[in-house]
Amino acid sequence: MSLSFGRLTIRTHLALINATVFVVGNAALLALIWASAGEIIARNSSIVLATRSEDALGEGVLSVPAGRVAGTSAGRFAVFEQDVMEELLQLCLLLLVLMALFSLLASWWVSRRGLSRIGRVTAAARDIGDRNLHARLSLVGPDDEVKELADTFDAMLDRLERSFAEQRRFTGHASHELRTPLTVQRTALEIPLSQGRIPDDLLPNIHRALDATRRSERLIAALLALAKGESGVLLPSSVDLAEETRTAIADVLAEARETGVTVDAYLHTAPVWGDASLLHQLVGNLVTNAVRHNQADGSVHVTTGTTDAGCAFIEVVNTGPFVTEADVPTLCEPFQRGSGRRKGAGLGLSVIRAVTGTHRGTMAVRPNASGGLTVRVELPPGRHASVRDPAPLAPGPG
Repeated sequence: MSLSFGRLTIRTHLALINATVFVVGNAALLALIWASAGEIIARNSSIVLATRSEDALGEGVLSVPAGRVAGTSAGRFAVFEQDVMEELLQLCLLLLVLMALFSLLASWWVSRRGLSRIGRVTAAARDIGDRNLHARLSLVGPDDEVKELADTFDAMLDRLERSFAEQRRFTGHASHELRTPLTVQRTALEIPLSQGRIPDDLLPNIHRALDATRRSERLIAALLALAKGESGVLLPSSVDLAEETRTAIADVLAEARETGVTVDAYLHTAPVWGDASLLHQLVGNLVTNAVRHNQADGSVHVTTGTTDAGCAFIEVVNTGPFVTEADVPTLCEPFQRGSGRRKGAGLGLSVIRAVTGTHRGTMAVRPNASGGLTVRVELPPGRHASVRDPAPLAPGPG
């Protein structure tokens, strides 16, 4: 029956290997000592036998156990030799057990101390994400293999940080450059339309072109918000999510009336320290998504306030198309739309997640049993300068 060590940690492997080598070496050494002692006694037996038995006994050289009958000098010496070798064997076995325990503990301690630096590398690698690529291991200590591994990891982070920064700059610059021609295009369509200089047969085409231009502008605005949210660059100030929610609801009321969607708000003060423009985008996306991705004569319920821990929160519950639990992570990816969702560019929840993560908050998305979603965002109230990874999808309430 073979033993499997596949599930043992590296630390345990090293401790067992070191302890085994130490025990085997000490066992061989003690066996050599035991054999050498027997050989020395046998080689000097003639000298011992030449001494008078009476004198030897008087001086305590020979120790014959009780119950043994001492015969000739050779017989008494054989008993002496046997006793010495037995006691020496017992001492060797006791020393071997003690050294085995000591070697196992010492090997465990040494391996733990040696691998602790690898543990620090692992912990740092686990905490570093695409939002805090500026962090580095900067491992100190001897210039060994672990230090080389940490330095290589830092060099990889340098390359990743440059790559992500270039990608975000490109997205931001491209989106910004596209806004001007789109604005010019929309203005060129709106002016003759407002002046009534468009022939009736061209009006449907003009309206379609104008709608497409507006959708493109909304897409560009969402891309800019996403790029800024992922950059981690904040212009912090005091913001009340309740006030931002009132503004967002006022902006979508006309659209809600067109589809018969009712919007109910239960707003309580929800102060947070963060970037006002990004938080405005976050709240606007939450409310707008809830209205647009709804059903005829549906409803939207918006609640703001603070938790017992002092975090500000906004929760939006809407009716709408049925969404499964498996669809939730996909909906939070850029340019992804759920089934039955036709409006928008598919960036709403992506922007919300990016902004939430930048503000060190949490976002929970839960599908409702009767259709639609419940989205809850919690943000810490205190001032903070650091950022972290994109907000994880926490389990939904209830």
